[in-house]
Amino acid sequence: MKIPLRQYWQLLVTYLKPQWSLSLLLAGLLFSNIGLQLVNPQIMRGFIDTAKSGSGIDTLWQSALLFMGVALAQQIASVWATYVSENVGWTTTNALRADVAEHCLYLDMSFHNARTPGEMIERIDGDITALSNFFSQFVVQVFGNALLLVGVLVLLYREDWRVGLSLSVFAAIALAALWRMRDLASPHWKAEREASAEQFGFLEERLAGTEDIRSSGAKPYVMRRFYGLMRDLMRKTFKAVMMFNIMINLIEFLFAVSNAVAFAMSAYLYSQGTITIGTVYIIFYYSNMLMMPINRITRQMQNLQQAGASISRIRELMDTERKVIETDKMGAVAIGPGPLAVQFKEVSFGYDDAKTKDSEEKEAESEAGDAPAEGEQPKEKEMVLHDISFNLQPGTILGLLGRTGSGKTTLTRLIFRLYDPDQGAITLSQNGTAADIREMSLLDLRQRVGMVTQNIQLFHATVRDNLTFFDESISDERILQVIQDLGLGDWVDSLSDGLNTKLESGGGGLSAGEQQLLAFTRIFLKDPGLVILDEASSRLDPATEHLIERAVDKLVENRTAIVIAHRLGTVQRAGEIMILESGHIREYGDRARLATDPTSRFYSLLQTGMEEVLA
Repeated sequence: MKIPLRQYWQLLVTYLKPQWSLSLLLAGLLFSNIGLQLVNPQIMRGFIDTAKSGSGIDTLWQSALLFMGVALAQQIASVWATYVSENVGWTTTNALRADVAEHCLYLDMSFHNARTPGEMIERIDGDITALSNFFSQFVVQVFGNALLLVGVLVLLYREDWRVGLSLSVFAAIALAALWRMRDLASPHWKAEREASAEQFGFLEERLAGTEDIRSSGAKPYVMRRFYGLMRDLMRKTFKAVMMFNIMINLIEFLFAVSNAVAFAMSAYLYSQGTITIGTVYIIFYYSNMLMMPINRITRQMQNLQQAGASISRIRELMDTERKVIETDKMGAVAIGPGPLAVQFKEVSFGYDDAKTKDSEEKEAESEAGDAPAEGEQPKEKEMVLHDISFNLQPGTILGLLGRTGSGKTTLTRLIFRLYDPDQGAITLSQNGTAADIREMSLLDLRQRVGMVTQNIQLFHATVRDNLTFFDESISDERILQVIQDLGLGDWVDSLSDGLNTKLESGGGGLSAGEQQLLAFTRIFLKDPGLVILDEASSRLDPATEHLIERAVDKLVENRTAIVIAHRLGTVQRAGEIMILESGHIREYGDRARLATDPTSRFYSLLQTGMEEVLA
């Protein structure tokens, strides 16, 4: 796929503009280096002709010292240019990397659920790293080496028009061939980048699941799949390099022809007495110098092809738009502190792609089923929730029941605006102030609503950072007070560095109960008006379960709560019960009333045993 030059230019202007002073310095250094390369052969020509004529030794010494001085200056300019170019390259790519990372963080859950973390790392880091040379040297190198090429040809015309003409024809043929083949490898480099991203995604998932892989004896399968991905990456890299080498080999052939022409012309003119031996040297030297700018332009074209593949993938990423659009902050409605009222009004929702479902609603799918075949009509959206309407008063605890796949998790995710409903509205209100959640800023909404799920995400960071999500404004005194209230004081006291103790990635080294209690601490520090709990105490020992139950009691005190319940103990805490079946509200009402009504579905669950029926 050909990338319009306008896109390259826009990217350069956007990210090089803050580096304009360093970019000008880099241009000056590279142009100085080019000028010094043209000067030194002239000094050498004078040295050779002086030595052959038998002139004084002082003149030779002066020429030698001048030659070494120019060569040293050229090397200094080259080293300095390398340093500045690396600085410019990394500064600009880091700025682009930050922009892409921020954009991805704000994309919807449907986007992230369809991609592995390893793939995203490669897209954000690997693709942008490939642009480092493009930002730091491409324009200057191509323009500068074009000037060097013109300078060499001008100097050759000065020596003899026939030499200049013959080598100009060579340069024109070489550049024409180069231009015709400029996009030869680009699609293959893009395929190589995609294969690399797939390999990174595979590695990330398998390394994260090392324990399960080893315990289930799946190592042979994983290694076989890994070898297959490496073989695919090697094949695509090999093909991309081969496509580029076709261009390189053609240029090398043309260089050999140019050297032959330079030797033949020099021998003829020298035999005619038209030029000196020093001029023979300079014609041969400059003909070899023609290789340098054309070779560098060729390499920059290879880098441009690689950059084009990366730019295409980055543009695709940046062009991905959020479906959940945040309200302008100036017009956003703010809800005050305290328990919130929640209203669902005829809410319906379905996932655009089965791969974006939350874990509770996912079904196993084959790779062939992920996308419709060519010519096949895309599947209609599968609705998960249908016309959900209810009112939850402030301070009420709602027990949300239903089989796996009934829509419980989806309902709670809609409150967070991880997705927007296809129909209907969700309203939060407090002390007479009501707002559709689409009228609230996402920051305010997610500050007023807290969630504890069964899967707790802990980071390779300190206990303090894990509890505060790196918010340094929260004091240690407040953190320790909440920890004591939740019964985690003894555990924190046992840590070597207290709140500064670093946790293992993914919560390794912590029990399930400790991870749950840390998640509760996060919610207490946030102090939301609505909490959503996905009960996970079924996998805990009785002592830890007691701590969790005590923490839940504290958490729901003076707050509105929605509890996805799996056990009878949790249901007894709820004031209202809602039962979902296939995305519809099967039953909704006061818990005590439903529990004593023999005709209710909830009554049947209590008689049968919730754990068995709701599994």
